[in-house]
Amino acid sequence: MPPVAEPAWLLALLRAPGIGPARFARLVEHFGSAAAAFAADRVELQALELPEAALDYLRRPDWRRVEEDLAWLERPGNHLLGLDDPGYPPLLRQIPYPPPLLFVHGDPDCLRLPQLAIVGTRNPTPLGRETAQRFAAHLAECGLLITSGLALGIDAAAHQGALTSGRTIAVMGTSLDRVYPAQHRDLAHAIAERGALVSEFAIGTLPAAGNFPQRNRLISGLALGVLVVEAAAQSGSLITARLANEQGREVFAIPGSIHNPLAKGCHALIRQGAKLVETAADILEELGALAAATRDLAPSPAAPSPSTPLDEEYRRLLAAMGDEPVGIDLLADRCGLTAEALSSMLLILELEGYVAAIPGGLYGRLKL
Repeated sequence: MPPVAEPAWLLALLRAPGIGPARFARLVEHFGSAAAAFAADRVELQALELPEAALDYLRRPDWRRVEEDLAWLERPGNHLLGLDDPGYPPLLRQIPYPPPLLFVHGDPDCLRLPQLAIVGTRNPTPLGRETAQRFAAHLAECGLLITSGLALGIDAAAHQGALTSGRTIAVMGTSLDRVYPAQHRDLAHAIAERGALVSEFAIGTLPAAGNFPQRNRLISGLALGVLVVEAAAQSGSLITARLANEQGREVFAIPGSIHNPLAKGCHALIRQGAKLVETAADILEELGALAAATRDLAPSPAAPSPSTPLDEEYRRLLAAMGDEPVGIDLLADRCGLTAEALSSMLLILELEGYVAAIPGGLYGRLKL
C-alpha cells in the first residue's frame, strides 16, 4: 500500500522523471494537490504536455524510494519544507520556479534569517582563502548568516570563517544523506550543528554535473546578496552571480591583481555593475537596511572587534606601520613584501579593525 499523507504524494511527484519545479508547480496548481495529479487520467495529463516517462511514472510511482525519503525525515534534525509551509524561506519563494520541497538537516528557522552568500573558485590563492574566511567571520559576527555550497576552496573557507563567530548554511548539490566532497563530512556536521544543510534533491541523489548549477539558484535565492571572492573568467561562481542579478539580489566582488587569473571573473563582474568591495563595511552599508527588515544587525560594523588571532606576519606588518600614517610603497620597503600582498593584508586588517584607510592612499594603525 502506498503512503496516503500529502507529503508522501509530494515526495513521489518530486521523483517523477521530467518534472522540474515549473511542471511540479503547474501540476499541483492544475489539480489542487499532488495526490490529485496522480489520480488524474492520462488524457488530462497529456494535455499538460508532460513527457512520456512522467506519464508512465504517474501511473506507477516508485513508493519504495518515497519510503526512503520518509525514513530519512523520521531521523532527528531532519525536516521537509513545502512552498506553502510558513517556515519556507520567504526570499527563496520569490525566485522564478522555487524548489517545491526543501530538505533541511539542522535548524530550518535559520533559513528565514538575513543571509549573504559567499562563493568563488575551488582553487583559491592562500590570500583568497584567508580573505573569504575573515570576511565570513566578521559578517557572521555582525548578524548575517553566511550561505555557500560546501565546495572545495572559497565555499569551505566561507563556512569555516562563519563558524568561528556565527552561523552558516550549506546548499548541497546532492541529497542530504551524502556529503560531497567526502572530505567535508566533518565540516558538514559542524554546519548542521550551528546552522543548516539544505537540498532540493530527493534522498539518494548522487553528485551530477547538472545538479550544481541548479543548486546555485538556491544559494543566491536564499541570500540578500552574493559576494564573489576569487573567480576565473569561466568560473561557475559567475553563474551564481548572474542568477543573483536576475533575482534582484545585490552582487559584490573583491578586486585583485591584473596579473592574477583568479581576479578576472571579479573584474568582469565589477565592469558589469557589481559593487567593488574593499571592506565588510561596504557590504553592510548596502545590505543593512534590507537585513534590518528581518533582524537588526549587531554589533555595529563601525567598531568591529578581531574575531581570530593574527598570525606573526600580520603582527610584523602592524609593527612596521609605526604610529604615523604610511603608504604601501614605504611598507613594501620596510617589510620586503609586494604591493599586491600588502594590499590584501591591509584589507584584512581593516576588516578586523586593526587599521584604517586614510585619504591619499595611506593607512593608519588603530591598535596592535
